[in-house]
Amino acid sequence: MSKRSILIVDDSELNRALLSDMLENDYDIIEAENGSEAIRILHERELEISLMLLDIVMPEMNGFEVLEVMNQKDWIKSIPVIMISAETSSTSIDRAYDLGAVDYISRPFDERTVKHRVNSNFMLSLRQAEMTELLSSQIYQKEKDNSLMIEILSHIVEFRNGESGLHVINVNTITKMLLEALVKKTDKYPLTNQDIRTIVTASALHDIGKISVPSEILNKPGRFTPEEFAIMKQHTVEGSNMLDALPFHKDDPLVKVSYEICRWHHERYDGRGYPDGLVGEAIPISAQVVAMADVYDALTAERCYKPKIEPDKAVQMIMNGECGQFNPILTECLLEILPRLKTELKALSLESNTEAKLQETVKQILKNDSNGVSDRSITLLEKERQKFQYLSDISLEITFDYTLVPEIMVLSDFGAKRLELPVRIADPSKSDAWNKIFKPEDFARFKDLLGHTNPANSVVIDKFKFNIGGEEKWGKVIAKAMWSDAEPPQLEGAIGKIIDVDDEVKAMADFERRANHDAKTGLFNYNVAKKHIDMELAMNDGTKYVLAMFDLDNFKQANDVYGHLFGDEILMAIADRLRKNMRSTDIASRMGGDEFIFFMEYSGNYEPQIKRIFKNLTQPYKEFNIGVSMGIVTSDRYNGNYDDLFAMADEAMYIVKKNGKNSYHVYGSDENK
Repeated sequence: MSKRSILIVDDSELNRALLSDMLENDYDIIEAENGSEAIRILHERELEISLMLLDIVMPEMNGFEVLEVMNQKDWIKSIPVIMISAETSSTSIDRAYDLGAVDYISRPFDERTVKHRVNSNFMLSLRQAEMTELLSSQIYQKEKDNSLMIEILSHIVEFRNGESGLHVINVNTITKMLLEALVKKTDKYPLTNQDIRTIVTASALHDIGKISVPSEILNKPGRFTPEEFAIMKQHTVEGSNMLDALPFHKDDPLVKVSYEICRWHHERYDGRGYPDGLVGEAIPISAQVVAMADVYDALTAERCYKPKIEPDKAVQMIMNGECGQFNPILTECLLEILPRLKTELKALSLESNTEAKLQETVKQILKNDSNGVSDRSITLLEKERQKFQYLSDISLEITFDYTLVPEIMVLSDFGAKRLELPVRIADPSKSDAWNKIFKPEDFARFKDLLGHTNPANSVVIDKFKFNIGGEEKWGKVIAKAMWSDAEPPQLEGAIGKIIDVDDEVKAMADFERRANHDAKTGLFNYNVAKKHIDMELAMNDGTKYVLAMFDLDNFKQANDVYGHLFGDEILMAIADRLRKNMRSTDIASRMGGDEFIFFMEYSGNYEPQIKRIFKNLTQPYKEFNIGVSMGIVTSDRYNGNYDDLFAMADEAMYIVKKNGKNSYHVYGSDENK
C-alpha cells in the first residue's frame, strides 16, 4: 500500500527538513517554500495530498492567505491543515481555526508532538471521510428504498392493468429528462434540483387511482363505451382523493406534488382534458410534464388494445395534437431529448433481471401483506451507534444522549464510569441514582432550557453543580437540542457533554504553560523569550545585558549515529545546564532544532560568567563530545532593540563557525575565545 502524502509549506528550508525527517518514514513528503508555490501544487495534485503543515509568516503569500484560497476552492473540506508557527498569540490561533485549520503546532518542533498531532488528525480525517461516505450511502439507500416502495405500489396498479410493468420506470425517466431540458431552456419555471427529484418520484403515482377501476374495464381490449370511459376517467379523481385523505403528512411536498399529478395529468393545454378542464398554465407544470411522459410511453408501448408505435411517429402525433394539446415549450423539449430518450428507454427494456425481481416483489406483496424492518437497516443503525459510542469513549468526556419520550438518559462508557452510574438510565427524573449526581431542581432547569430552544437556535450552555466521585463540583453542560422534522417541530431530546470545570481550568493552565514553554526542553518558547527581552531593552534604564546565541556543533552526527532519542537527551541536557548556570531573572530559550539563546543582566565584567556557562555547556554527554558555537553581543556597546542585537549575535556566531567552531566570539572583537 502506497504511503499518504503530506504537503509541508514553510519558507525555512531547515524547518521543512526537520519536519520531513520526522515524518518521511510514514508519509511521502511534498515541500513548498511559500504560499504561492503551495497553491500551485494544490491545483496540480489536490487529490494526492492527505494533510498539510502550513507556516503562517511567509513571503509572497502568508498562511492565512493560503487558507482563504483553500476555502474559496473548497480544498479545506478534504485536506486537513495543521498550522506550524512560532506565533502563538490567541488572535493568530483563533484566526487559523476560523479559516478551517484543524490543529496548531508551535515551533520549535517536538518530534513526538508533531507525529502525534499529524497521525491523530490524519486518522480523524479518515474517520470523517468514512462517516461521510456511510452517511451518503445511507441517504442514497433511504431515497432508493422510498422510490422503490412508490414504484412497487405503482406496479401493483400496472399488474392489475395487465401491462408490462415498465410503464412507471419509463415515465420516471421521461419526466426527469423533460424537466432537465425545461430548466435549461427557460427560466419561466424556477425549479430547483430538489423540485425535479420530487416530481420524478411523484410521477410513479400518476395512475394510483386505477386501483379503484374494475378489472374488466381496465383490461378491456376494445374501445370503451361512454359509460366505461366515464368510470375510467374517475381514476384521476380517485387517486387525488386517496392522497387528500391521508391522515398525516398532507403538507409534505411529495404528497402535494403527487396530488397535482394524480388529478391533472390528463388535463390538456387547450382546456379539453379532464377532470377539471384546466387551461394553459393553470395546469401545474408537474402535471404537464408527466402528462407528456405518460402519453409518449403509452404510444410507444404495446397494450392489450393496440400495437406499439415507433418513437418518431409518436412524437409527430404529439406535435400534431392527435393526443391533445401540450405546452409548446415542452413539445420542443421532447424533440430535443428524443435521440437520448430512445437510447435510455431501450436500455431500461433490457434490464429484464431487475424487472423480474421487481415483479416478483410485487407478487409477494399482493400475496402476503406482512411487512417488517430490514435486517440491513438494523445493522447499519447499530454500526452508527457503535461508532458514536467509540468516538465518545476515546474522547474521555462525559457525553450523553437524552430522549424525552420515553425518557431515557444514555451515557458514554467513560461517562458512566466517571459518574459511577449505569450506561442507560430509564426515567432519570425519578431515578435516585441520577438525582444524587444531578439535583432534581437543576435537571428540571436543564430540561426547561431545552424547551426554550428551537431548531434554528438549539444549543444550551450552562453551569450546574454535580456530585462527581462523592464531591460536589461545578460542571459545564453543553447540549444540542434535537428537534423532529414534523410540522410544527417537536422537541425529541438532546445530545451533549458534561465538563468538570476544575478539569477545564487545569487544562487551560496546562495549555498556557505549554504555549509559553518549549515542549522538549522546558525552556521559554522563543516568541515569549523575545517578548520579555524586548521589554527589558525598552526600559533603557542603564542596565547592561548580554545576549548570546549558540548552536551545537555536529549535532546531526549525534542523531545519525546514536538516534533521535539520544539527540533529544542532549537537547534536554543542554537546557538543564543552562538552568543550573543562570539566575532566575535570566532568560533562556530554545529557538528550534539545536539553536538556543540566553539573555542576562551583568555589572562589571561579564566574561567570567560567559566562560563558566560555555565550559559547562561543552562538557561531554555520555559518549558524545559536545561542541558549541556561540555569538555574543552586549547592550552597553550596541544599544538597540532585540532584532538589532540578535543580528549582531548571529553574525558573531557565523565568525565562530567560519574559524573552526567550539568557541565563542564577542561581536566587535578580533578573535574567538
